Amino acid sequence: MPEHADNTPLTFGQRVRRARERAGLTRPVLGGLVGRSTEWVKFIETGRLHMPRLPLLLRLAEVLGIEDLAELTGEERLAAATYTKAVHESLPAVKAALTTYRFANDAEPETAAELGARVRQAWQMWHGSGDHRTRSALLLPDLLADCQHAARTLEGTERRGAQVALAQTYHPAQLFLAFQPAPELVMLTGDRSMAAAPDADSPHAIAVAAWYVNHVFRDAGERHEARVDLAMKAASLLDPDRGPEGLARWGLLQLAAALSYARVGRRGDAERYWDRADEAARRLGDGYAHPWLIFGRGMVDAYAVTMNADLMRAGAAIEAATSIDLGPMPSATRRSFHLAETARAYSMQGENVAVVHLLKKAYEVSPETTRFNIFARSTVSELASTGSAMIRDDVRDLTRRLGVPA
Repeated sequence: MPEHADNTPLTFGQRVRRARERAGLTRPVLGGLVGRSTEWVKFIETGRLHMPRLPLLLRLAEVLGIEDLAELTGEERLAAATYTKAVHESLPAVKAALTTYRFANDAEPETAAELGARVRQAWQMWHGSGDHRTRSALLLPDLLADCQHAARTLEGTERRGAQVALAQTYHPAQLFLAFQPAPELVMLTGDRSMAAAPDADSPHAIAVAAWYVNHVFRDAGERHEARVDLAMKAASLLDPDRGPEGLARWGLLQLAAALSYARVGRRGDAERYWDRADEAARRLGDGYAHPWLIFGRGMVDAYAVTMNADLMRAGAAIEAATSIDLGPMPSATRRSFHLAETARAYSMQGENVAVVHLLKKAYEVSPETTRFNIFARSTVSELASTGSAMIRDDVRDLTRRLGVPA
């Protein structure tokens, strides 16, 4: 248990302040991310306000990157993931696939082309349905094992192609694990994809690995400087003028930098990198969307909602949301996520009717995306006890569908 130099335990407010400073967040940024004012954060940190109720405490832990609530409460260990994160029934199978090491395999490995086709199928399954986690979990264990076997066994160009397929397979595995109580496995998949991509000698694979590792770093509270440095080093390996594949990846990494700066409240830097991503999307054309990265005009516009919400500019986030059409985006999971992000923007302004409406739409588009979305889960749990009579029935229905404690 953390203590002062004189061995007296830290207060709740002191623990919040230490965690906030460790995460590189200012009081206004932290307040905005949990839907409270700068003064509220100050009063919490100075002891003028007591520890909040569980739903808000969980949201505070989420924003600060804290898995164990004891880091804030100082009391017995209580994993925030127990309350905020759903657990998919196939989590043990995917975990076993990632942590089982096979050294002997006499089977003939598949070719890089065959593995690439299976990876594309996995991505189509991820983006194409509302039960994408369940469907992907059926493919991932065998696909991981076969890619690993081929990467060890094949030689030359075929081996490098197998390494590309392996790096790309770790990405849907990472997405499957995200928002479940398995942070060590999320870090593992990010690290392995970042190792496999350079072995493939593929700047395109490195760029995509850097995008997904950026998500891992943000969730783990890593310094924004490290996140941006990784994204820009990967971007420097690309030539955005040599076709849409390179340009889409280059734009994706500019978006990664924008989101990293927004997370710590650096508006000027966030908007500068978003403008670069916007320019890449403009060059690709209004009808373009990468087949599995989904980068394009719609994705960049939708992430403007996230960026402005993270910058505590709820009005700008809502304005951005009203100007986009998610319908053409070729991914049910992404459409559902961006609807939940729009709900987050409305939540910052206390417009709970809009929040509930948008979360219901997000669930209709992709039930599993919404059920594993931490904002959706914590917000529905909080509204179950604090929401008005006008939304009571809808909140009760969402509580049941998402499987969250009321």
